Amino acid sequence: MTWNVTVLVSEFILQCMIEPDQKTIITVSLALIYLTTLIGNLLVIVVITIDLHLHTPMFWYICCLAILDIANSSNIIPRMLGILLFNYSNVPYEPCLLQLSMVGYLGLMEGNLLIVMACDRYIAVVYPLRYPSIVTSKVVWASIILVILIGLVFLTPYLVYVRELSFCHSNISPYCFCDYATLVQIACNDDPKYAVLLSTTTVITATYGVTLIFFSYYKIARAALKVSSIKGKQKVFGTIFTHLPVVTLFYLPLIISYILPGVGVKLSTEACNSLIIVAILVPPMVNPLIYSFRNKEIKSSIYRLFTGKRTNPEITDP
Repeated sequence: MTWNVTVLVSEFILQCMIEPDQKTIITVSLALIYLTTLIGNLLVIVVITIDLHLHTPMFWYICCLAILDIANSSNIIPRMLGILLFNYSNVPYEPCLLQLSMVGYLGLMEGNLLIVMACDRYIAVVYPLRYPSIVTSKVVWASIILVILIGLVFLTPYLVYVRELSFCHSNISPYCFCDYATLVQIACNDDPKYAVLLSTTTVITATYGVTLIFFSYYKIARAALKVSSIKGKQKVFGTIFTHLPVVTLFYLPLIISYILPGVGVKLSTEACNSLIIVAILVPPMVNPLIYSFRNKEIKSSIYRLFTGKRTNPEITDP
């Protein structure tokens, strides 16, 4: 049946379907994840901002990633905690669409920024002598603007389609936050274009994202094999083997939860909830540990920030 009239609702009810015996542990876990994410990423932003020695392309990218991570977590976790702690499950229509837009947009931006960061490390390792002339300040800001614009391009059809959805049967969502896939599931519209859009854009972004990132690290690994120093090889491969799991943790759950429903594979509510939450909330918490706190220059800057003492300068990790 095709719906010619869009039936709007004034609000949505987020049930946040969690087993009662798991509610306490999930609430505590979310609070700890959010606190860790805020502290870690704010520290990264402050250190990079105030330390002039860290005003280099790699650290500007890390700073942008930290900003995105804070925004991503702040868009999701406070609302979830409000539902779990105070039963604030009613969300007005427009704020729900705003959260939906931010979930999609921030995810797209983070995926594209991870690509840019992988390419930056590829140039730094494979073409070290040419790196300063290739990755200039103009290139850095141009790439950041490109990340913003690509996100807007992919987000636009979602904003158009979501306002076409009719909610004539129910305005109750089983999930803990508003996202496009959830609203498509509870809407009356039978047109497959709404689910196809999600699957198609996920396939496109995941394909070029994963391909470019893994290609960059493959070339980095090949360059590392040519390094005569054992310590140098260990440093490069250590970076690769810590970065790739984070990238996988970001992409894989989203691919499973967004592509499979679009091709007719049904996932349980709990499975979808868990996959999306892992993809959105875990990477922002671990990114400072992987991309920042392992770096000797950032560790040295943090030490100076809290002690006022200087440490011996170290070579930046790739």
